[in-house]
Amino acid sequence: MDIKVSISGKMVEKWFHDLQQRPVLAVAVSSLWLLVIGWIAFGWNLGNVGLIDETEPLFAEASRQMLLTGDWITPFFNGVTRFDKPALIYWCQAIAYSIMGVNEWAARTPSVLSAMGVTVLAFYTVQWYFTQKDELEQVTNLPRRYLTAAVAAALMVLNPEMIVWGRTGVSDMLLTGCIGSTLLCFFLGYAQNKRAIVIANWQFPNQWYLASYVLIAGAILTKGPVGIVLPGLIMIAFALYVGKFWQIWREMRPILGMVIVLVLSLPWYILVTWRNGWNFINAFFVYHNIERFTEVVNGHSAPWYFYFLVVLLGFAPYAVYIPASLVKLKLWQRSYWLKQERSQHLGLFVSLWFLGVFGFFTVSVTKLPSYVLPLMPAAAILVALSWSDIFPISQNPTPTHLASLRISGWINVAFITFISIALFNLPQIVGPDPAAPKLYAEMEKSGILKYGGIIWLIIALISSILILTHRYRQIIIINLVGFTAFIAISLMPAILIMDQQRQLPLRELSALIVELKQPNEELIMVGFKKPTVTFYTKQNVNYIKFSQAALKYIQNPGFSKTKLSLLMLIEQEKFPEMKLQPDTYKSLATKGAYHLIRISLPRVNKDKLNPS
Repeated sequence: MDIKVSISGKMVEKWFHDLQQRPVLAVAVSSLWLLVIGWIAFGWNLGNVGLIDETEPLFAEASRQMLLTGDWITPFFNGVTRFDKPALIYWCQAIAYSIMGVNEWAARTPSVLSAMGVTVLAFYTVQWYFTQKDELEQVTNLPRRYLTAAVAAALMVLNPEMIVWGRTGVSDMLLTGCIGSTLLCFFLGYAQNKRAIVIANWQFPNQWYLASYVLIAGAILTKGPVGIVLPGLIMIAFALYVGKFWQIWREMRPILGMVIVLVLSLPWYILVTWRNGWNFINAFFVYHNIERFTEVVNGHSAPWYFYFLVVLLGFAPYAVYIPASLVKLKLWQRSYWLKQERSQHLGLFVSLWFLGVFGFFTVSVTKLPSYVLPLMPAAAILVALSWSDIFPISQNPTPTHLASLRISGWINVAFITFISIALFNLPQIVGPDPAAPKLYAEMEKSGILKYGGIIWLIIALISSILILTHRYRQIIIINLVGFTAFIAISLMPAILIMDQQRQLPLRELSALIVELKQPNEELIMVGFKKPTVTFYTKQNVNYIKFSQAALKYIQNPGFSKTKLSLLMLIEQEKFPEMKLQPDTYKSLATKGAYHLIRISLPRVNKDKLNPS
């Protein structure tokens, strides 16, 4: 066995050595790897799945309105100002529309590019870090250098959290791209500034610091104050830990940097405030920033341990290696880190990055799964670094690291076994979906839940064999291979079935509305709010929450004097609550759980219906 490992190790090292001798080939292979994993995670069937209610169409439609009206300052949805998020995501989507047309691909392109941008930068950062490590150790460990970077990139994109938000046209991935890239650029600027250089105050010691300020401006234009507060806190914590706060302060040229940030981000805030006044200030700064941090907004409360579960499931199945990765770095040994070269502080930096984001949003009162998305790049690098010691084929881990890998490996086996069992029993765990009654029946009919469960059982079995035979270096690769197989065989078909059952009926009804709607005929939606209808019909929709309110609305005598009819979209099971007489309406179509009818307003008022 040792002879085989030695031979295979030499072959791998020779291959990487040949790759290193051909820089163009090295770049080509790296680019191909990044493109393949990026396409699997974000590009595959991206445009074949309709917009997903309720958040994604809010962004997509506001961006379409921006392109249509030419108003690039104030976002609108359904005829009402939308101040949930700043303008950058709308600008990006509107630009994508102008290039690619108004479609799902274009709406999601900013998220895809953001995810791939931070992944590429992380790949470069990890590869650069090990290049510097090789120089310090006076070795040439090419397998460690390239394999760790490749694994870090794969871990970053092949996890549920990144896949969900990287394929969704909302602002969360754009924010993650900006914040993640800001922090990586900051680290590269810090690590590459090895000695003091006398330069003018209006110059940066390297361009990485400049890039970090530009990206902070992008984060502010994506989400608001958190775009500078969150990365700023992480940078400050890192600078204080390494005892170089004032040195880094001088290097970063903070006054010049803040000028750049303000010049890039402030004009839109000034213009939107000038145009909308207190409405914008109250909606954006007070409600969507201050109150979200200090109070429960929109019912999004959760217990203090909420983000432990989010990270465990969102970074599955690799999250079980995070505790061991943090322990391996020994953050409590500050004296050790102070002796290290700047370039060797990557592990320390991503640890503070991970803990900073996790702690910041744990303190926040309003909690959502997407809030901790900016820590996923740090988690990926953190776990990849912990495996880097055993990627050289000819080397073995230390006894301490070996014990850590064994314990984490068995936890990994238990966790993916749990995932497998959960997939076999998913319909019973989740319960029925009123908006798609046939969803789980279709999934069970297709067998994708069973296939997904089998995949993870196989991965658990293989991982167990690897642990028992002490072949630890293959475990993380098996996890990645298993997750890729899960995407191809189970997850992607499940996404398509969910789209067919939940969203396709609304798209079909929207197309019918566009075809049948008469001039001056209003469209109302009763009992639920599905913004995709606004996007796909390209017209405003009157959302009415309760049946009684809808009855009072259509019974208004003055209403029938100006309009002869209106279109109503309502859930089938809610329709009897309207108690409409047969001669007052005409059923136009029924799709999925939804019913489209045309109501004759004069007849409704003539019959004097009583509200339910």
